[in-house]
Amino acid sequence: MSDRAGKGERGETYAGQSRQERTADRRDRITEAALELFASRSYDDVTVSDVCAKAKVAKRYFYEHFADRADLLITVHREQNDWLLAGVSAAAPARSANLEELLRPMMQALVTLLHENPRRARVIYINAPRMELRRRGLLRTDAEVFGRLIRRAVGRQRDRLRLERTLLALVAGVSEVVIDWISRGMADSPDELADHLAHVAHSLLAPLV
Repeated sequence: MSDRAGKGERGETYAGQSRQERTADRRDRITEAALELFASRSYDDVTVSDVCAKAKVAKRYFYEHFADRADLLITVHREQNDWLLAGVSAAAPARSANLEELLRPMMQALVTLLHENPRRARVIYINAPRMELRRRGLLRTDAEVFGRLIRRAVGRQRDRLRLERTLLALVAGVSEVVIDWISRGMADSPDELADHLAHVAHSLLAPLV
């Protein structure tokens, strides 16, 4: 009995990795390959075979994690957007009574993260077609995150609907400016862009203070 158990344990481990570790490693390789391919090509030019070849995994392993190519794109897009929001949130001061002091580091983090990670930037903002409904949903999610952060400076608002619409207008506007910046090769100064975005955000939100 112990011999059979030992064989089972050896079967679970290969090249120093457990089955769970190998599964997680394959998924990471697939999403990393997809990130690179979706950043450099249009969605229609990337096939499941391309992703598997880049990740060096068999197709059967791809379908253990993703239903199809669209499911992969949605997953990669969501993970990259979550990464960006986490970075912006981490940059926001824990406490701030001043709206400008709160907004400036958030916008600086947004632009810096995108500038330093152009592949992620393109996947989040550029090379994700056929996702208009998802894009709108993400704008609302982003607005909610920004709302939680800026309440440190603006406090609770009696006119909640006004605040929600202002935040939605803000994140939609910021997204369009960022898309324009990325599309032109990020040629303009990131610091200048962050300053401009902070100014736009302050202009929209200042009347709420």
